[in-house]
Amino acid sequence: MFNDGGIDISRYSIDEFVKNTGQKDLGQGKFELERDRMLEVNLDGRVWIKRGSMVAYLGDVKFTREGVLEHGLGKMMKKAVTGEGVSLTKAEGAGKVYLADGGKKISILNLKGEAIYVNGNDLLAFEESINWDIKMMKKVAGMMAGGLFNVRLEGTGMVAITTHYDPLTLMVTPDRPVFTDPNATVAWSGNLQPDIKTDISLKTLVGRSSGESIQMAFKGQGFVVIQPYEEIPYVVPTA
Repeated sequence: MFNDGGIDISRYSIDEFVKNTGQKDLGQGKFELERDRMLEVNLDGRVWIKRGSMVAYLGDVKFTREGVLEHGLGKMMKKAVTGEGVSLTKAEGAGKVYLADGGKKISILNLKGEAIYVNGNDLLAFEESINWDIKMMKKVAGMMAGGLFNVRLEGTGMVAITTHYDPLTLMVTPDRPVFTDPNATVAWSGNLQPDIKTDISLKTLVGRSSGESIQMAFKGQGFVVIQPYEEIPYVVPTA
């Protein structure tokens, strides 16, 4: 394999490999994209991260699993219903923490008093200054994870989200609503309240078990982020 300069980049000496793949301080703040699929958290205090996403750390860092009543009784009850899709870990201390999630691409959002909804599966990390809550959508038996619950994040600070491959953002306007597959929907602006739409014609065309027969309908003014991939369906436990 060769780069644009005709140099073979498929083989390295040990020194070349270390130099080309080594960690670099980019000076971007608390959250930095060390690679497009690797998040570096410059920790000095506390952040919340998706459970199981830590792949390495440097320094004096302590990881604590989210307590049952960590965020109050209301969130505990919601988590009991939504399952493990929003399970969090506290990372506290001083150092560098590296996060990844199944090789998914990472995007960093810098909220400035704004709000955004994120699919629970696609939330990687957020600063302690961000307020969050689990929001339930309409109850649909056997609904996929992408359409059943999500996390509302609001405030000032950084949020890291993940997507399979490159995300695409679609603008929603009063005269142009947007309809998405729940399993491909990643995030949307905090002022939008999507509805669930069942497409009878698609049910007839592709079968009643198809995810495409259930859609999220976004109407109003805002945006919605989708990915070129459908998450594996998740069925909410009934017991």
